[in-house]
Amino acid sequence: MVSRFTPLLVGGATLALATVTACSPVEDDTTTSASPSSSAADACPSGALGTVTSGKITIGTDNPAYQPWFSDNKPASGKGFESAVAYEVAKRLGYTPENVVWTSVTFNNAIAPGPKTFDFDINQFSITDERKQAVDFSSPYYLVRQTVITTKKSKIADAGSLADLAGAKLGAQVGTTSYQAITDIIKPSAKPSVFNTNDDAKAALENGTVDGIVVDLPTAFYMTAAELKDGVILGQLGQVGVPEQFGLVLDKGSKLTGCVSKAVDQLRQDGTLAVLEKTWLSDAGAPELK
Repeated sequence: MVSRFTPLLVGGATLALATVTACSPVEDDTTTSASPSSSAADACPSGALGTVTSGKITIGTDNPAYQPWFSDNKPASGKGFESAVAYEVAKRLGYTPENVVWTSVTFNNAIAPGPKTFDFDINQFSITDERKQAVDFSSPYYLVRQTVITTKKSKIADAGSLADLAGAKLGAQVGTTSYQAITDIIKPSAKPSVFNTNDDAKAALENGTVDGIVVDLPTAFYMTAAELKDGVILGQLGQVGVPEQFGLVLDKGSKLTGCVSKAVDQLRQDGTLAVLEKTWLSDAGAPELK
């Protein structure tokens, strides 16, 4: 698998945002783009930004668009975590679903230098200093969680808590937050195995050398769906170290960056992002292990 991620480091139900309390992700210290101050509100006129197409907002993503980020390869459906986030951002910017236009853009083209055919692109882009030399990023809309995966034949296949993993032989790629999550959060009695790559870790899981491995959540979804026979996601772990962050991509120096970041910040602060994570990621088979 060619990773989109750096190694170190809602259904149809109505969102009951009023019931969400104290569950938003980390806020001020994870923001990568400054939000406009209240005095700059006029710079973000509702539904009348300087977009690619006047009166509409154009959102890019790759084709195919995979679950659980998008459902059934239909970004415009509003189903799937990133599709739902995109529509919520558009709404905060004053654009109704009828005025949202989707365009297909490959991952590499989206983060390459040069003018864009979209207003922002959402496609599990990890925010890195190298990429910021070519494009703008919004504030982070998702902090990547480390995840325990195994196979149905493993002795930990039915584990539902951290305590259930106490006696497990686990492994992860060397020098990653995945390995740190094992030692700092799970704290198994057996010393974790260390592998040069995630592919090596996956091979060890397949041959039974380890009971389970820890990878980031996007990799967990991919491995269990496409690479492992009878792969199982046991669950997500709490944050550890410096979390990898996903941001919306915009043209370098875009006049929309501040407005888009402001919208993302609002979604984080009012609990919407937390609700969307629970709806589309936890319910997709990645509950939190406690």
